[in-house]
Amino acid sequence: MPNMQEEAGAPLTAADTTSASTPSPQRHWRALALTAAAVGVVLDQGTKVWALSSLGDGQSRPLIGDLVQLRLIRNAGAAFSFGDGVTWLLTLVAVGISVWVARALWRTTSRIWALTLGVLLGGAIGNLIDRFFRSPGPGRGHVVDFLDYGGLFVGNVADIAIVVAAVVMALLTIAGIPYAAAGADDGPTR
Repeated sequence: MPNMQEEAGAPLTAADTTSASTPSPQRHWRALALTAAAVGVVLDQGTKVWALSSLGDGQSRPLIGDLVQLRLIRNAGAAFSFGDGVTWLLTLVAVGISVWVARALWRTTSRIWALTLGVLLGGAIGNLIDRFFRSPGPGRGHVVDFLDYGGLFVGNVADIAIVVAAVVMALLTIAGIPYAAAGADDGPTR
């Protein structure tokens, strides 16, 4: 029988040529995604601080004519003020979604999906900060909204990030761009 192993203790398969010190492309994408999330949170919270100091409650200022105005409100509910009476439940749902997005970001092998999930995570965290740290109290805090879209609804920078990420995710799905490479744990895709 031929000798299947040249020397004792040698592996039967080809040696792994990747170095443990060489970061995978996924690590770079994750860093980019986490940076996008952090930038989103900073922009969201910074604009909310500005809105609180510059706009009086209910006061409207034209930004783009009547199409987009600046008007400060504190939203206890979700979109369109849905769920005003169950802010704590909305907070729990938002925490669950944020955890799911973070896990998805960590598992994707696609840089465009990673970046999109990072933007989504930044938006979710931006509004969660309000839920945890704004009045009337932890888990029940009201979200600061100040961008009035023609009287239809009032939102903030976090909401913009969430909507943009959702649209991009839909387009990626329609375009057939995979979230993860088939059968790959760490292999890159688009």
